[in-house]
Order: sequence, then structure tokens, then C-alpha cells
Amino acid sequence: MITRRTRQAPGRADPVPASPVQPPVLVGRRRIAELTGSWRTALRIARRESRRARRRTALVLAMIALPVAALAFLAANYDMAELTAQERVDRRLGVADAELQWVANGPVGQDEWGEGWNTQDGKPPPRVTAAQMTALLGPGSRVTEVRPHAPLTLRGPDRDENVSGRVLDLGDPLARGLVRFLAGRAPQQPGEVAVSPAALRRLDLRLGDAVTVADGSRAYTVVGVVEFPDDLGPVVALHPGAVPKTGPGPDSVWLADIPGTVDAALVSRLNDRGVVVTARHSDGPGDGANRTRFGFIGASDANDLSTGVLIAGLGLLEVVLLVGPAFAVGVRRRRRDLALVAVAGGDAAQLRRVVLADGVVLGVLGAAVGLIVGVGAAFAGRPLMEEYVFGLRFGGYRCWPAALVLLGAVAVLAGVLAALAPAWTAARQDVSAGLAGRRTPPVSPARWLVVGLALVVGGAGLAAYGSSRTSPAVILTGLILGELGLVSCTPTLITTLARLGRLLPLAPRIALRDASRNRAAAVPAICAVMAAVASSVALGGYLASDGVRDARAYQPMLPTGHMLVYQNGSGQQPTLAQVVDAAQDQLGVDAVAAVHTPDCDATGTVYCDIAPVLPASRACPWQIGDDLPASHRQQARSDPRCELDPSEGYVQPEVDDGSALPLLTGADPTTTAAASAVLRAGGVVVTDPRYLHDGLVTVRVSRVDTGRDQLTTLRDLPGYALPRAVGYPRLLLSTGAARQLGVSWSSSGWVVGTTIPPDEEQQARFTAALRSFGTFSLNVEQGSAPRDVSPLLLLIAAAAGLITVGAAGIATALAAAEGRAELTTLAAVGAAPALRRLLAICQAGVIAGLGSVLGIVAGLGTAAIVLFSVNRQYASDWPVPDPYPILVPWPTLGVLVLVPVVAMLGAGLFTRARLPIERRLD
Repeated sequence: MITRRTRQAPGRADPVPASPVQPPVLVGRRRIAELTGSWRTALRIARRESRRARRRTALVLAMIALPVAALAFLAANYDMAELTAQERVDRRLGVADAELQWVANGPVGQDEWGEGWNTQDGKPPPRVTAAQMTALLGPGSRVTEVRPHAPLTLRGPDRDENVSGRVLDLGDPLARGLVRFLAGRAPQQPGEVAVSPAALRRLDLRLGDAVTVADGSRAYTVVGVVEFPDDLGPVVALHPGAVPKTGPGPDSVWLADIPGTVDAALVSRLNDRGVVVTARHSDGPGDGANRTRFGFIGASDANDLSTGVLIAGLGLLEVVLLVGPAFAVGVRRRRRDLALVAVAGGDAAQLRRVVLADGVVLGVLGAAVGLIVGVGAAFAGRPLMEEYVFGLRFGGYRCWPAALVLLGAVAVLAGVLAALAPAWTAARQDVSAGLAGRRTPPVSPARWLVVGLALVVGGAGLAAYGSSRTSPAVILTGLILGELGLVSCTPTLITTLARLGRLLPLAPRIALRDASRNRAAAVPAICAVMAAVASSVALGGYLASDGVRDARAYQPMLPTGHMLVYQNGSGQQPTLAQVVDAAQDQLGVDAVAAVHTPDCDATGTVYCDIAPVLPASRACPWQIGDDLPASHRQQARSDPRCELDPSEGYVQPEVDDGSALPLLTGADPTTTAAASAVLRAGGVVVTDPRYLHDGLVTVRVSRVDTGRDQLTTLRDLPGYALPRAVGYPRLLLSTGAARQLGVSWSSSGWVVGTTIPPDEEQQARFTAALRSFGTFSLNVEQGSAPRDVSPLLLLIAAAAGLITVGAAGIATALAAAEGRAELTTLAAVGAAPALRRLLAICQAGVIAGLGSVLGIVAGLGTAAIVLFSVNRQYASDWPVPDPYPILVPWPTLGVLVLVPVVAMLGAGLFTRARLPIERRLD
């Protein structure tokens, strides 16, 4: 239809129509309606596109839904494991009306739920009986005592096992409500016990079997199998008559059956007597402030929260980088449709909305799938989590709705952010080129390189500053900025490599060209690999350095392989010959000596401190705990007397005649002979030569009795200093020196000299050989080797490798789908079928190799910056701390170097060699 303009008379001007003035409200509503309609259309297009490209949709959904499902699983389990205040009270009370705990001998104040209390009287509570507790509650009341903590060591099939004992009368309905009976009956006499399923498994028991205490003093018969909801580990329920009576104290509670309700008057009356009350329906003096587990967020909590947010931000960035290539390929495959939208009148904002709607739709779908799968897995796997992870029964079925809403919002945000760069590219494409199906050459403005380098430098500086201030939040912020800077620099790097690829053979040249032409898909994949590798290398470098530093700072207790043996309790001690026989039979050594400890008073009513005194000329002028100015710290760092101040450390006093000296200090035979001669002459031996002056050692004995009166004695005794001693600083007194100082001594254990540290099985056999004398504790010196962090480093590297292989596979598959037309052209000109497989190998190598190289460089640089900054922070401190060595985590690098090879082999294995042949109509 042709519209003709109306003719007017000459000389008359065209009438100007009066434009009506529209109210601003109508304009605003029109704009909102246009925006709503535009988004509605974009969402419909995105929904249609998700159905058409089902493989790409499934890929994006999997990458978004997997982390959401994992986090939803953790959130639901955490919410179910965190009992509410009412659930905690119900678990503590069972069927009782109240739980009473006598904590003081005077008035106490408590919170509403009886979980917190305070008192001004520090005197211990009195010893009371059930009759006295019943009298406090009034007529018609009934109580039963429960002692929830009674450590117990029982004989197992292979070794002694430590279990948790609980003293309660399961025949009483009040106590029976605390457990769930699985089999058998309640113990009715002191020689009977009920055990948990975990204790049955660990001790290899059945109903009716007998179990013996480790020292052989008592045996019990298993008559029941019970489960304590608050502890699914090895627990043994003992009859009240099986253990001696003790005062109630903090570890003894009373379950009460009270007629009527527990009102505020009863709670106040019990509080005045020093009793804390936990009631099912409390009307106590609490104000309800303690209902909330987390009433406020302190500085430490805020720092942890910010650190967690930044770690979540790193994870979000990783997901965005992995999902980004899929959106980029989708935009290129739809460039004709987007060009048609532009021809039909769509502006740049509407084109961006069309692409961003893909991120919204897939983000919502991914969030929904992830939340459903995560919460469903948490509910289905609840028994396994209770049994093997948390070790207790959960509360009600909950899923932490606030956390799930946040996870869903983050998933949608990840989808939108992943589609942001492709949306921006789609809004700037050439319409005519899009209609013709031609590619538009990518452009990398120089400003992105400048911005990227600035972010890298700024992020490194911020990470260094955060490490000097020991602020994880600042360090992570610097790492995020540095990673974003590398993302900005990667397009320029790919362009440079593509230009250098002219010298390469056909397949790698095409792979580099495709990566340069399809930067919107290649750059995010490379950066995802780089981020994962950099994080693993940086963490691996720090862990390796920290392990070596700890090994350098380690102070051994004994020579490597030697063992200290202590007897638990006050039973009959074995003789030295009996310990030697056990060591010969089980450990194959006979180097055993008794260890004697000096004391000022055998009754234990007098505190005694026996230590050597450093001569004044050798003592450091400054004290370690003082807040010294910078000038004094510098002087202390340069003063050789202040390198190690023994007066600030503890020196272990012992009484010896020379028999235990070589086993405790590792002295050679010549040194041992000289030291033993001094001990036989009534002298002392020290392991630090600085205590020796003019052939004498000054020994200080400080006595403090119960009246807090202190008596200090100084005496110069003939001494000998071991030139090279191993272990703690020691002061070895002869029996004559101990008598001169007025102290006594007693046997405290034995030292056993072995060539190599005995393993757990040998230690168990050794203690079993002495079982008739009771239970024993063993301290084995394992040496100062750096702790083995290789499993953790390999685990971190494996996680990074999995991300690398996944990113390379995704990018290679998308590149193959995008380059199908080029493969058809190669087939038409006679290319060999193996070229397609070789091209896939090279494309995976570009993604995985370039990302791994950048990640290794970035990770090593990050670790070096952090460690160097921490060392600089302590450069002016005194005492001088051991610096962190800057090391290369070779196990991590070894795995990460092989990962690109694995990715390339996988791409070659799963790519069909036959080139596609299609009919093209141009």
C-alpha cells in the first residue's frame, strides 16, 4: 500500500499538529510495559532455544546443577544436624520432666534452656543423694542419677580399646528414655553392661559375651544393645553399682519426674541452692536471648564469613568460566536469528536480553534441578551421614530454606554472568554479516591488555599486603583480581600465538586459528583451567613450605625411635627386669632404663620447681614476652645471647645415675662415661653448655606450700655439659645432688631405646605384655621428618586435573560442533580421515596446555608472593621465627603436567576419525 501526501494551497504552511502532553506516569508505565514485554519475548525465545539445542542445554544444566546439588546436600545435612533448642532439651531429658545439675554451693544464674550458667561462689557442690535431691523438689517427685562421662578402656580382640562409658540405670523409666533399645535387656547388676552397635563391632562382641577392663580388675557381661542418639560411637552403659560413688559435680546430672509443671518459682528456688534446671517447658528466669545459637557476629566470625564469601566467589567464577563457552557457541550458531531480530527493529538492548534470557532460563532450570537432587540426596542418605560422618542422630527433616534460596539465586547469577560476554558480543555483531552467515573478525582492543596487566599487578600487591597482615579475605580478593586480570590478557595472548602458528603443521595451525577466531568460547575455557591449576599450585606450594618449616622448628623429645613408657593409675609397678623382658619379646631390644622424677614433697601439697640458673653474663637483657620498640628488637636480633634464652623455656629435671642418660639424650659412649663419672661424684649434668660456669651449675629449688609461702634455694653443684644432646632441655641430678637440694625422687616411667620407631601393632603387643600391671601410655619419638602432604597435594591436583580435562573436553566438543563446515570443506578437498582426530587432539592441547602453563606460572607466583610477604612481616620480630622456604610442589606439578596429555589422548580417543560429508547450498 502507497500512502500519498495531501496537497495544500500555495503559500500556506503545513499545519503543525498539536502534540498532546502525556503525563509522566503514563510514560513510565509505557516504558515498564515495553521492558516487560521485551523480557517476556526473550524468555520465550530462550525456552524454545533450550528445547532445540538439547545437548548444549544438558551440558549447561549439568555444570550449574552439580555444584548447586553438592552445596544443597551439605546445607540440608547441616540444618538437620544442628538441633534446635527444644530438640536438644528433648534429647537430654528423654521422658523426664527436668534435668538437674548441681554446679555450685551457692546461688547460680542460668539461661532459659539451662545450657549456660554462672555463679559467684567458686566452691564445689556438696555430695548429695537421691533422697536429698527429691527433698529439694518436693513430695511426689522422683530422680535418677546419670553420669554421662566415664572413660573406660576395655580389652579388644587385638588391642585395648578406649570407649565412652555412661553410668545410668536403664531399668529406671527416666533413664531408659535416653536410649533406644535394639536388642537384649537393661543391666540389672554391677556386672552387666549394655553396649552400642559401634562398640559391638570394635570389641567383636555378641549378646552374652564377657568383656574385661584393660587392667583385668573387672569383667562385664553384655546383656543389651542400645543406641544413644547423641553419640553413635563406641559407648558402654554401666550400672550405677559398677563404679564408685562420687559427688554430682559438673559431670553428674539428675533426671527428675515432677508432679505438675516446672514453673518459675521452682526454678528460682533450685537456682538459689546452686542447681541448674533444664526443663521441657521452661518458665525460668531466662530472657530468651540464648534461643539463638548465633546472637552476634564478632570480628573473627566476620573475617571467616568474608573468607567464605570470597571462596564462594572463586567457585562462582569457575562455574561462569566453564559455562561461558557453551553460551558463546550458542550465540554464534544463532547469529542469523539475532540478525533477523535486529532487522525487525530490535535494538542492542533487546539483543542482549535475548542472550541473557538463555542464562536466566538455564540458571533457573539448573538451580531447580540442583536443589531437588541435593535435598533429595540429603534426605535419602541421612542414615549414612548420621552413622559415618556426624556420629549422632539428626533432628527433624529440614533443608535450610534461606540457604537454598541463596544457592538458587547464585545459580541464576552464574547463568546470567556466563551469558554476559556472549550477549555483549551479540549486540555488536554486523547485521549484514549475520544474515549472510559470515564471521566477523574478532577485535581485541588494546585497553583490555592494559586493564588486565593493571589488575594482575594490583591483585599481586593486594595479596602481598593481605599476607603481611595475615588476612585471608584480603589475600583472596587479590587472587580474584589477579585472575580477572589474566582473563583480560588471555585474548591478546591467543592472538599472538595464532600469528606464531603459521610455522606449525596444518592441524595445530587450524587449532590455534580456531581458538583465535572463537575467543568467546576458547578464552573462558582456558581461564577455567588456569584458575583451577593456579589455585592448586599456590595451595600446594604453601602446604609444602609450611611442612618443611614445621620440620625445621620441631624439637624432638627423645632420640628418634626411642620410647617413653608411663603407667596409668597407681597400681603395682612392674620391675625393670619385667619391662626389659617385654621389650625383648615384643620389640627385640633390651636397652631399657628407669626414669626418676624429683619432688619436694611426696604428699603433693607443696609445689616444687627445680631448674638450672643461667649466669647473668650469658642471659639475654630482654624478656621474650616484653613489648620491645623496634630499636631494642634489632639489638636483640643481633645479640648472640638472645638467639635462645633457656631461662624462658622449661628444663626437665630428672634423677639418674647415668643409666638413662644415653637413652634420653643420645650421648655417645665417651660422653656418657664422662657424664656418668660426674653423676657418681654427686654432680649434675645439663644438656645446654651455657648453664655451665667454672665447672659448676647453679640449681634453683623453689617451694610453694598450700599457704602460698615461697622458699627459694640456690646451690652451686659440680656439673657437666653434654656437647651434643638430643631432645628436650634436661637437668640430670645425681642422688647425692638431690639429697643436697633436699628433694626426693620416685619412678615415673621407663625409656626404651629402639633403632626404628615401633608401629602401632608392636606398641599394642608391648602394652599387652604388661597388661597384668594395668594400662600404659607410650610416647614414641618419630623424628623431625616433614609431614607427608603428598596425599593432600595429589588430591588437590586431581581436582584441578578433573576441571582441566572437563574444560578441555567441553571446549573441544563445542569447537568441533562449530567447525563442522570447515571439516566438510577439508573432506571435500581430500583431507585424510585421521586429520579430524588430530585436530581434536590439538584443540584440546591448546585449551589444556595453555591453561595449565598459565595456571602453573600464576600459582607459583602467588605462592612466592604470599610466602615472601609473610617472611618480610616477621623480618623485624624477635625472637627470630623460622622463615617459610619458597618451594616448588613437585607432586602437584607432576600431575598437572600430565593432565594436558590425558586431555589430548581423551579427545583423540572419543573423536570419530571420519570427516563429515554434507551437501551445502550457497
